[in-house]
Amino acid sequence: MKKLVSFILIFSFLCLDILSLHAAEPLRGSVSETNQMQNIQTDIFTGAIEKLNKKEIINMTVSQVLDSSISIEGDEFFAEVTDDVYGDKGIIIPKGTHAHGKLTKTTAPGKMGKAATMDLSFDYLVTPDGREIPIEGSMSTKLHPVAEGAKVVAQDLGYTVAGGAVGGFMALNWLGIEAAIASQGYTLAGGAAIGGAAGLAVALLRKGNHVLIAPGDEIKVKIVTPLELPVYKEEALKQEEILYDGLKININDVKHGKDPFGEVNTITLSVLISNMSDKTLSGFDMALVNDYNAKFSPSIFGNTKLMFRQIKPGEKVAAEVSFAVDNLSRKFWLTFYDRKNNQVITKVSVDNAYKNIPEKSRIKNKKIRTKHKNYKKDDDFMELDI
Repeated sequence: MKKLVSFILIFSFLCLDILSLHAAEPLRGSVSETNQMQNIQTDIFTGAIEKLNKKEIINMTVSQVLDSSISIEGDEFFAEVTDDVYGDKGIIIPKGTHAHGKLTKTTAPGKMGKAATMDLSFDYLVTPDGREIPIEGSMSTKLHPVAEGAKVVAQDLGYTVAGGAVGGFMALNWLGIEAAIASQGYTLAGGAAIGGAAGLAVALLRKGNHVLIAPGDEIKVKIVTPLELPVYKEEALKQEEILYDGLKININDVKHGKDPFGEVNTITLSVLISNMSDKTLSGFDMALVNDYNAKFSPSIFGNTKLMFRQIKPGEKVAAEVSFAVDNLSRKFWLTFYDRKNNQVITKVSVDNAYKNIPEKSRIKNKKIRTKHKNYKKDDDFMELDI
């Protein structure tokens, strides 16, 4: 039954991924063999060759759920590169490149808070221009023993508190309210202390957690063999835009952040809009659209100046606007629609703008997106094995 459920889930997500690959517009031209460098087309590549060094780290996100309680060794999946990989002379692996992977090893959760683990391997990349590049890459959810021990202790502090509360109530039930009053509460305090120790002991005997990697979770893939790759021209990697005569929209900064609930899912754009066209833009007709054509309206938790105003012909506006999205790693376009016919007026690529934002913003964004790497499943958090 476990294998059947796993097969159904994987098949469904692979179908979605294949459809998205066909729907995506490829870059101009293609190369059939990586080692035939003499055939590299000059409209895509500079002609320079860079070396992807051994132990290079590539940031990716998976396209389907990998779950240690369902997935089995040998399961195949696709991941997508979330950040351009640079050599000394330019980009050698662009964002949006797909990687084929396989689940090579799983371990079940154990006692003493030991989590399950998954080991992944990668054997080839499919670039946006259609090239298939053989690679050797690996990734594991297993923590370093010291970090893993620290993680267990941190998680089990919650159990210590819970154990203390249970111990207090146990003392009250065993010795009675009269004893607690007579000792002016020391019985309850003592019970809480004993319960705290017992709670920690019980917590350390609980089952380890299953691990879960879901779309949107960034993983770090280490390359284990060096590889020579051509350098892309910047123009070849630019995303398509829709421009309108007289309307100029500059995205001067892109910031990633958390929503009020602590989720890292917010994109804040600093924009300068110069409207010398015959159109009136409305903040209510503005959206952030990703490469799956999902639309995200401006967030009410951000700056609402641009959301609640019109930009008439002849006006210039500088403002910030925030959007809560489902996956920060996707490609996005800031889009305005014509209210009369719902047709796109203009569509400006956030990814194109991102290459020119301040380095300080890129560093902060990277820290925010990679700060919390916890693949633990929460649904079995209170499951004990005593």
